[in-house]
Amino acid sequence: MPRLCCVLAVVVSCVFVASAEVLKFKPSSVDGKDTENAAAGVHWALLVAGSNGWYNYRHQADICHAYQIMRKHGIPEERIVTMMYDDIANNEENPTPGIVINHPNGSDVYKGVVIDYKGEDVTPKNFLAALAGNSELLRNVGSGKVINSGPNDHIFVNFADHGAPGILAFPSDELQVSDFIKTIHEMYQDKKYGQMVFYVEACESGSMFDGVLEKNINVYATTAANPDESSYACYLDEKRGTYLGDVYSVNWMEDSDKEDLNMETLHKQFQIVKEETNTSHVMEYGDMKIGQEACGEFQGKQEAAPVTVPKVPYDAVPSEQVPLSILYHKLAAEQNDEKASVIGHKITALLELQEKVAKTFKDIVAMSSRNIHQSDRILRSRYRLTSYDCYEPAVELFDERCFDLSQNDYALRRLFLLVNLCEERVPTETILASIDKVCK
Repeated sequence: MPRLCCVLAVVVSCVFVASAEVLKFKPSSVDGKDTENAAAGVHWALLVAGSNGWYNYRHQADICHAYQIMRKHGIPEERIVTMMYDDIANNEENPTPGIVINHPNGSDVYKGVVIDYKGEDVTPKNFLAALAGNSELLRNVGSGKVINSGPNDHIFVNFADHGAPGILAFPSDELQVSDFIKTIHEMYQDKKYGQMVFYVEACESGSMFDGVLEKNINVYATTAANPDESSYACYLDEKRGTYLGDVYSVNWMEDSDKEDLNMETLHKQFQIVKEETNTSHVMEYGDMKIGQEACGEFQGKQEAAPVTVPKVPYDAVPSEQVPLSILYHKLAAEQNDEKASVIGHKITALLELQEKVAKTFKDIVAMSSRNIHQSDRILRSRYRLTSYDCYEPAVELFDERCFDLSQNDYALRRLFLLVNLCEERVPTETILASIDKVCK
């Protein structure tokens, strides 16, 4: 009997120890969701650079910098999804291989960045799948990581690239506003988030939210530009021969680097960025109550040592003029006549391409219009986009037949003319036929 009591005592003791260990070391996640913080909600971030090419260096530099902010303020790697082409850090034109900077003489922002989707995986389809948590669609694509969020979670989305009315560009395709807003609505209905915030760097980026983002679905957005204007590149680096950042993006990130994110609200940051961005009209949309939340609720709540960088000239230029500006600066600095001639030929070719783009749009407008009066009105007007059923197929056909929009920011900046045709109620079939004939 004494021996049995000893055995029972050992068993009971083991049960209590095991129970304590289970409580102490319980899994932090089930199916990718954080179970310890499910009630309070956790932070997620989706960071996207939608361009490629050395002259678009700035977009990937912006997103790498954003990644460093999220990590520094405590958002874990497993809850950050990053998309970028990744052709900048080790590009043959990079004089500092493996290093990417976002400020003149700035620190490396590329080191430690975990990129989930690279190269051809950076697409609108994959972006929406990652945002909505559709892991099935991303099976065997990149890392497969998605925003696997729940009803109390906070999601921060930062996008940097080119844009146009109702469009965000990706390396080989474009995201249409109707697909974008549809995904947000579905996420809201499926309780995929508690609150969601978008920071969007792109020309005419306000058009992705203006008049289409409802104020009662717990989403707040700020954009680099209103629906009608360019965003601006900045920090031309002579050594690298490209622009290091974008005005809106560096303004919000340099503010986040130096502020206490648990004290500064999103709206306060918006006001600071709006005042400092004198090149375009920084806008805010959606649920303004979220604007009263602390930046830390979306960019990470962990305290970090403030970092302040010296103020330097922006040397800002409209996004669509970046390739020309880079070439003009190279030409001015080139001492070798033969090399200068090569640069001059590149400038001439680019100017001729811009003229060709402008003429193509003018011909499409003329062919689609009822008369010269309507044609003149369309060419000099700027209508707000509402006729998506007309505009989106027109953009798709133009991209297919005329110019690759994802690689031609100048063409993107002329798409407002297709908006005007649609808003003048020119039949969609007429516009498509004109595009087909002009660009055949």
